[in-house]
Amino acid sequence: LRSAAGVWGGLVQAGGSLRLACVASGSIFSIPTMGWYRQAPGKQRELVADIRSGASTDYADSVKGRFTISRDYATNMVYLQMNSLKPEDTAVYYCHARVRHISNIQNVIDYWGKGTQVTVSS
Repeated sequence: LRSAAGVWGGLVQAGGSLRLACVASGSIFSIPTMGWYRQAPGKQRELVADIRSGASTDYADSVKGRFTISRDYATNMVYLQMNSLKPEDTAVYYCHARVRHISNIQNVIDYWGKGTQVTVSS
């Protein structure tokens, strides 16, 4: 998985916006789930949002109404639009994809991006 922050980079003031993007590539048969997790210093990694092949979504309560996850099924990309950012959103954000490969469609494999630092200043 390859991920990157939007044109604003990974540093933004409180109240600002940032867009994360991630792409999955390879011999992919299907991707049942793509999503974003985050891990703040001293805390466990937590789900931010995910989106399934049927386009249903889940969000952490802390980001509902502020973050929007979307997916381009043709290009295997997933996006996270983050608005009204707060200092408590500061964390490393990880892209996640649950993949079925063409060579092994019976099983799924979980992949993680390397992480993108998002820092929200007050």
